[in-house]
Parts: sequence; C-alpha cells; structure tokens
Amino acid sequence: MPYQSLQNGVGLSHEALNTIYKGAILPLLLYGAPVWIKALEKECNRTVYNRVQRLINVKIVKAFRTTSNEALCALAGLTPIVIKAEEAAKSSIMRKSQDHVIDYEVQPKDWLHPTDSVKTTEQKR
Repeated sequence: MPYQSLQNGVGLSHEALNTIYKGAILPLLLYGAPVWIKALEKECNRTVYNRVQRLINVKIVKAFRTTSNEALCALAGLTPIVIKAEEAAKSSIMRKSQDHVIDYEVQPKDWLHPTDSVKTTEQKR
C-alpha cells in the first residue's frame, strides 16, 4: 500500500472553512473596531491579532505552518486582518458622521412609478 498523507481527504474543505471564517470568526474579530483600532498601532497588538487569522489561513489553504502570513492571505484570497479592521473602523465612522450624507430620505409622493423608469417599444409583426 503506497504512502498516503493524512491531509488528503481529512477535515473540512477550504470552502467550508472560508465560510466559517467569514461568517463567524471575522465578525467577532471586527466587533467594536472603531473603539480599539488605535491599539493596533502597537506591533505587539498587531502580532496577536494576526495570529488568529494565521491559524485559520493555514487550515483554509492547507499549507505548512512555516508559510508567511502575507502568502497565506494571498493564497486564501483574504484581506489581512489589520487592513480589514481599519476598513471596518473607517466605514463605521463614516456612517455615524453627520458631514457625510450617504443616503437621504425620499418621500413616497416623490417615488418614481415603475412604468416611468422602463421604456417599452412596440414591434410590428
């Protein structure tokens, strides 16, 4: 019987692990990002934060544990967690800012009727 690696066919697929990461782990890591984002300016905090993403990236990519974090993120197709946290903090601040109007309320009387937005033409047979 030929040698068979323990990694082949054992464990969850990378799609399942990716779904778990994006649906459960990432929201936990980004919770409250606007409050603690300044703490990531220190290298020791960034290192601890990167370790969490690194653990799941090794499993998603099924790579060796000596692979660099940057390579793991590239192979998994994921944004590094520090950049993701900065994005979450900035988008939260933008939503709460009074200076930036992202959406505005439209009164029902000003709504377009669906037939006004669609142009129809008749074809002769």
